[in-house]
Amino acid sequence: MSTSPAAGPGPGPDSASGAAPGSASGSGSGSRERILAKVRAAVADAPDAPEVTRGYLDTHTPDAGMVDLLAENLADYRAVVHRTDSAGLTELLMRLLAEHGSRTVLVPPGLPPSWLAAADPTRIHDREASTAAELDEVDSVVTGCAVAIAETGTIVLDGSPDQGRRRISLIPDHHICVVRAPEQVVASVPRALPRLDPTRPLTWISGPSATSDIELDRVEGVHGPRTLEVVLVED
Repeated sequence: MSTSPAAGPGPGPDSASGAAPGSASGSGSGSRERILAKVRAAVADAPDAPEVTRGYLDTHTPDAGMVDLLAENLADYRAVVHRTDSAGLTELLMRLLAEHGSRTVLVPPGLPPSWLAAADPTRIHDREASTAAELDEVDSVVTGCAVAIAETGTIVLDGSPDQGRRRISLIPDHHICVVRAPEQVVASVPRALPRLDPTRPLTWISGPSATSDIELDRVEGVHGPRTLEVVLVED
């Protein structure tokens, strides 16, 4: 915001190049640089920050109860939870897609082929050229996950080959996520973070997409799938 007296159209005091105020090369950029320069000057002689201690308790959940707690909290968030073993996974995924009436299923590039070996829907492969409208026409998507958090009922995707790009788990209306238990299950968020690469596109999912207005009317499907099914594969 300029503090000079009102004047007719023309470059502002920081726009020597003639760029419009607020543009990348105009007053917005100049103001930002001045503020950052003042911050840098103010902290130039400040001592180094002390090392953060991590001696606090990072979970309240015993290892033996993690998978059951995850299933309970996922269901509390209105996800549909299924439990099976590796031998039953292929048949279970076939049944879930059939019960949903899926004619097409979106497949990440690194999804194990055996998972959908018995499924009838047409496979739609994740392509960079696919538009949001095209992905919206897909009936279901099946992915793996990076980690699942028992205490919060959260599954985390990181864009690995068995999960695909973020948008394929947000646009289709039906998401089936396969979690290998117990190896992909941790008790708490502090225990999940060391497993995750912060430079990757992390998607944290706690139940199907839902939002509420000021009157607490719940609407599902605004920001992602209305139906989330989580398959816990326990061997």
